[in-house]
Amino acid sequence: ITWTSAHCSRAGDMQPAEVQQESIVSYLPLSHIAAQIYDLWTGIKWGEQVYFAEPDALKGSLINTLKEVQPTSHMGVPRVWEKIMEKLKDASAQSGFMKKKMLSWAMSLSLERNLNGSSSSDLKQLWTRLADYLVLAKIRNALGFSSCQKHFSGAAPLNTETLYFFLGLNITLYEAYGMSETTGPHCLSGPYIYKQHSCGKPAPGCRVKLVDKDTEGNGEICFWGRTVFMGYLNMEDRTKEAFDEEGWLHSGDLGKLDKDGFLYVTGRIKDLIITAGGENVPPIPIEDAVKKELPIVSNAMVIGDKKKFLSMFLTLKSVLDPDTSDPTDILTEQARDFCQRSGSKATKVSEIVATRDPAIYRAIQEGINRVNSTATNRVHCIQKWIVLPRDFSISGGELGPTMKLKRLTVLEKYRKEVDSFYNE
Repeated sequence: ITWTSAHCSRAGDMQPAEVQQESIVSYLPLSHIAAQIYDLWTGIKWGEQVYFAEPDALKGSLINTLKEVQPTSHMGVPRVWEKIMEKLKDASAQSGFMKKKMLSWAMSLSLERNLNGSSSSDLKQLWTRLADYLVLAKIRNALGFSSCQKHFSGAAPLNTETLYFFLGLNITLYEAYGMSETTGPHCLSGPYIYKQHSCGKPAPGCRVKLVDKDTEGNGEICFWGRTVFMGYLNMEDRTKEAFDEEGWLHSGDLGKLDKDGFLYVTGRIKDLIITAGGENVPPIPIEDAVKKELPIVSNAMVIGDKKKFLSMFLTLKSVLDPDTSDPTDILTEQARDFCQRSGSKATKVSEIVATRDPAIYRAIQEGINRVNSTATNRVHCIQKWIVLPRDFSISGGELGPTMKLKRLTVLEKYRKEVDSFYNE
């Protein structure tokens, strides 16, 4: 633990107190390895100031703590970053015409610079700096990121929409990757180790290899190095299953390596859908594409393991209860804006589900058709879908403590809906 904290935090450009006083906000469960490494042991190693958020941080109060603390670095899971993005989009939808245009102008300039570097003209660079000063810096301050120099993301890959949204705010999200069995991060990005969509390179003293690669270079990610654990306590058989004969730990995740040694996580073997016809379908790219096409959608989950075709569960973006932070029946501003543009007057999830609102269902089908048009083949197309009456949540059991989708729980909870797809 202490070795990982020292070497990985240096690779992530964390500074000792005598160079710069780092400060962070701790809000993830301390039983999670990411919180132990980032919040506790890294803080002890480098003399960080660690501020503990309220117990309901993941239910909505986190941003208040961030605004108060203004940390120098922050680590979040993808769903946390997505929730921040959704709140900003809701706020933008409620703002006036000029504010919307200013934000769009500023974010487009920032995104272009962060994607293409500083190769633009001197005049455009001047406009980009002006846009950052007039618009984007104020937003970062409102989020609690005015002093934040390093923004990390872990536990699952970021989707393109979230990555590009924050680049538009001049916030680069550095992805890290590892497991509890690798004492947290084994690969990580940072200011000097960065490529978009990659979780970076192995930490010093660590190695990665891919096994059983397919024709596109995807293979199972395996770990070797000081971060790797010795085994499961009193579980000798399970420990033997985790390691191969050469001592490499098998992750169960799928990934690619580029020519520069950067790792890209592309899926999880156990999440991989194998259809009745034997076709392998990674669900996450399809789910991300649907959410990008349909701003009203909060969660999308592909179904189809051992089935003849793919289907999908959809949940709609709804306002959170201020006391419990559970999803309510009221649509968010962004979702209501989608309804208006689609020709619907709906303001509640129940109104859409109960009446199968023709305008919204037509708009959703059109979005899914656009996603299907880019599919590798027909097997990767969504044939059927349903809108569930309530968004996924931690309290509902569909999301874990770090906001990860619990696919098996969802399948069990909505077994009747799954059967309806395939019993017709």
